[in-house]
Amino acid sequence: MKLGARMMKTGLAVGIALYFGHLIGFISPLLAAIAVVFSIQPSIYRSYQSIIEQLQGNIIGALIAVVAVFTLGNDPFVVGFAIILVIGVTSTLKMNENTISLAVVAVIALMDATDQTFLYFAGSRLSSMILGILAAFIVNLVFLPPRYETRLFTKIDRATNDILQWLRVTTRQLSDEPALKYEITRIQDDMRWVDHTYLLYSEERTYFKGTRFSKGRKMVLFRQLITTTKKSFDVLKAFYRLDHKIEQIPEEFQDAVVQELDKLINAHEKLVLSLKGRIKRTHKQSLRRIEEPDIPLLVERLMHVYEETNNPDKLVFLPLASQLMEYHYQLERLKKLLKSYQNHHQDHFIQTSDK
Repeated sequence: MKLGARMMKTGLAVGIALYFGHLIGFISPLLAAIAVVFSIQPSIYRSYQSIIEQLQGNIIGALIAVVAVFTLGNDPFVVGFAIILVIGVTSTLKMNENTISLAVVAVIALMDATDQTFLYFAGSRLSSMILGILAAFIVNLVFLPPRYETRLFTKIDRATNDILQWLRVTTRQLSDEPALKYEITRIQDDMRWVDHTYLLYSEERTYFKGTRFSKGRKMVLFRQLITTTKKSFDVLKAFYRLDHKIEQIPEEFQDAVVQELDKLINAHEKLVLSLKGRIKRTHKQSLRRIEEPDIPLLVERLMHVYEETNNPDKLVFLPLASQLMEYHYQLERLKKLLKSYQNHHQDHFIQTSDK
């Protein structure tokens, strides 16, 4: 079992909330622990957003609970009515599900029957929940702050390596179809996680001007890295769909496709390696001379094959040529952005988490 940072943060925040809840003498410190579970977030920015929203939701729930108890009592059906009101108000304010759930818990906790003075009882329980929210925020801020830059580049790097390896194997008709089908599904899931991680990275806030500009350039570069990787994945899926039909065309055309694609793959690998700082400075000049695939020649050969055989099925290869051209276009954009980034950050390389 692998223990992630979020698991450890949740456990630590629960322990802190329970400890201080008992230390202060709250009636229900367990509510602080419950609030922690609903308040832990994957990023510092989301944690900040959560603490504001959770406080608002709890105050709304507390106000409705207090008004309901003083006007209607704490009959079970009154509790249910109060919960409906809280859900309606918080949903209208477009609060997230965790906030709504915690507000409902606050209503139930505050409207519970007790022999103590109601306002003291309600204040103690509401304070317990606020303690849990604050504990979650502080732990998320101080303990193992997430490094989404490293995590994002690691995910992009691994997905790119997988795609390019499968492209080399598939274009040479060496891939096992069931294995490739499984890998395509897995890579699709990986790309969804890449997009999610990029969103979390983009939400992280910087507080210094120089750092803000640096992150802005990185975000543009990462976005283009993701786009280029997706285009290479589109090419892989195109080859997968055409796997059986490729054998129907002459070997000369097959060789031409492999040669053009190898140029793209090599260029893609060089750009990623350059970003990781694994290419010598004297060798970086070669990045300016990325070989351009001769797509027009490829299409011309395809049309020649079509004219000779008069088989409309051969036209299914035209989308593949288009995908190759789009892949090359995105690589050219990546090359320009990488050059601009390295001009501003000559000695800064983006590392993967395993280094």
